[in-house]
Amino acid sequence: MVGMCCGSLFAAPPMIMFGPKEERCPDCGVLLKALKTRTRQVVTLHIGPFRARELVLVCDKCRRTFGSSELSGLVAPSCNFGYDIMVYVGKALFLRHRSAPEICAKLKAINIGISESEVGTLGKKFIIYLAAAHRQCAKKISQSMHSRGGYIFHLDATCEGSGPALMSGLDSVSKIVLGNIKLPSEKTEEIVPFLKEIKKLFGAPLALVHDMGPGILKAVAEVFADTPDFICHYHFLRDIGNDLFREEYDAIRKQLRKHGITSKLRRRAKKLKQLIDDNPGLVTAFSSGVLDGKFKPELLDLAPTASAYSLIHWALDGKNQGNGYGFPFDRPHLVFAQRLCLVYEKLEQTKNIHLRGQWHDNKPLHKLSSQLKPVFSDPVLQRAIRAINSKIKAFDQLRDAMRIAPKSGTKGLNCDNMHTSIGAIEQSVVHFRQRLINAATYSPGSDYQQMIAQIDKYWNKLFADPIIVDTPDGKISIQPQRTNNIMERFFRDLKRGYRRKSGNKSMSKTLQTMLADTPLVKNMENPEYMQLLLGKKTKVEQLFADIDAKTVRKQLLQAQMNPETVPAPIKKIIARPGLPQIVATIFHSYTQTPKSNRILCP
Repeated sequence: MVGMCCGSLFAAPPMIMFGPKEERCPDCGVLLKALKTRTRQVVTLHIGPFRARELVLVCDKCRRTFGSSELSGLVAPSCNFGYDIMVYVGKALFLRHRSAPEICAKLKAINIGISESEVGTLGKKFIIYLAAAHRQCAKKISQSMHSRGGYIFHLDATCEGSGPALMSGLDSVSKIVLGNIKLPSEKTEEIVPFLKEIKKLFGAPLALVHDMGPGILKAVAEVFADTPDFICHYHFLRDIGNDLFREEYDAIRKQLRKHGITSKLRRRAKKLKQLIDDNPGLVTAFSSGVLDGKFKPELLDLAPTASAYSLIHWALDGKNQGNGYGFPFDRPHLVFAQRLCLVYEKLEQTKNIHLRGQWHDNKPLHKLSSQLKPVFSDPVLQRAIRAINSKIKAFDQLRDAMRIAPKSGTKGLNCDNMHTSIGAIEQSVVHFRQRLINAATYSPGSDYQQMIAQIDKYWNKLFADPIIVDTPDGKISIQPQRTNNIMERFFRDLKRGYRRKSGNKSMSKTLQTMLADTPLVKNMENPEYMQLLLGKKTKVEQLFADIDAKTVRKQLLQAQMNPETVPAPIKKIIARPGLPQIVATIFHSYTQTPKSNRILCP
């Protein structure tokens, strides 16, 4: 074959000749004869578009035909785009999270024309080829995992809306994704075949870690009956919190929605923003006043307007509060409701303080107070807030005892607290359990009794001792991770990548069209895995060239059937937890210095 060079150097697609390297039949030794030549259009990264003319030889005795291994190493049979373009597209789509238009533009720059639909097809082919290579490599992966003592199998699924669930299994020791499947539901009969396939390919794990889904629990017990089985502490606590105060939290959301307070506040803020925009320098001056604890004389007439605007956004910012764990660890609607009530209380104390002696200056404060009063006076909402606060206290005590999802954490699901002794955690939970039973709020049939029953039910699946295993280097101790956060982060990264490409927050349609084995692309970021996958080969496209194209075509066919901007200074002050008190203090300071006020008033 001629030497490779950039396709953009050719004025027209060149003709390149290909032929078999065999001269005699390797089976019977007969001299091969020409059978036919065939020509097709091919596009590769290194050459660009070209015409490939292939000579096909035949053995007269056994009728076996021979084509060009060189050409088959560049492009699959009946395909126009080479393996290198398929790999480029696959990596761009799934590792760099580029959109189809972006990929088309990049390839066009090097004289490779491709449609967006073809990019989608090549992306699916890439996943199918990768899955086939992964299965072929299963034995080497298994040997590698067992050479270090075994693997810890983390199992989890993600879904949105009424779409299918994508279930993945990952070894937390090597960080290798072992298998994936799309399920219509997380039922035992759907999960069992997947677990059996994992067991067949990789053997039984040292232990399993997963959530408390009944389908997973039963499937694991059926397939891995003799394997230590543990419940993820994060999922355990999440379910405890859901059962304990989901009813109250839903009531809070329902009442807030009933009052329509969010949209009312946003409309009020929009009107106030117009007044603020008409007074350049107001935002900066007001923010400085809040930070210094004193308003400048020239600011007094508009301070109530800026105060109302800031307090609205401080309250709305409550909906953004949390540490990235999700409910029930984060309760943004509760924080929002509490902030609304606090703002109302402070407004009632300050709205009649006239900084210049002019009552009409405070109209923005009176209007905001009027809008918040129905929320503050809602008995259902206030009852739910009191009830949930009592239950949150008990939940957070258990959360502290289990050293999981710390309230002061800033890493969200990246925080594992894996350095804490399992024995120490177990003793802390024992003490928490006893304190709760002895508390006055504990009674038969109460939510707290159900909480204790849940702890007792899963006790043996919560606390894992280190597993001692034999390896070629002697005995080693492996401690199963006590959370499934590795899977939570895995799915979060996967979703983030798809959202970057599509710009669509919902993953429902994506999960419906996504190939089940798509998560295998995460393995390509693992050097150890890539070394096992490639073996003596140096490139992924060389690996794909050895995979049966007919199988890929069959699987591909099956797959196809298948607000307003808040000014920066205001952002700075609404980040302060005590903003209502700060504003109230400033207003009250004027009632304590009447002589100064009289001087400032006109």
